[in-house]
Amino acid sequence: MSQNNARTVTAAVNSVGILDIKSLVLLAILLAGGFILNLTLGNALAIVGIKPQFIIAPYALAILLIDANYLQAIIFAVISACVIQLTTSIPGLNFATETVAALAMVALVKSGIGGKNVNPLVATFVATLISGALFAVLGTVIMGGAIASTAVKIPLVLGTAVFNAILVQALSIPLKKVFSK
Repeated sequence: MSQNNARTVTAAVNSVGILDIKSLVLLAILLAGGFILNLTLGNALAIVGIKPQFIIAPYALAILLIDANYLQAIIFAVISACVIQLTTSIPGLNFATETVAALAMVALVKSGIGGKNVNPLVATFVATLISGALFAVLGTVIMGGAIASTAVKIPLVLGTAVFNAILVQALSIPLKKVFSK
């Protein structure tokens, strides 16, 4: 005679901490998409010593969707920079550039710049510009190049900012609806 004493164990999601599991899973899924873009489109567009950084769009979108605070944005930036280390030309630099860009993203989202409908576009564009400009300038200095040589990187930084801004703007509205359920 066998008795089946199966137990069901449930756990409550605790959102008292800095980030909940839902936010981390969201970031992980978005980073996976950004990483694929980096490996494919990013590698194809790599010119002038740097390549477009499509990981910015995922963490910008995550910041937007969870209405992240500054500490959460720093965590997203550090996690994103860890992923970027797999494809970057200057290891370690993205920890600084993405942190500054993520903090700018939070500030711009909280400011409401551009209004509710345009804020994702404007905030992501500016955050990507900040990240790209910092990477271009600091990377040039680290590699021993002349600061003036960063001028050739401007079109790539601008193009990436436009791409990331459009992507986040397009995805923010449907994902906000899904994420709020």
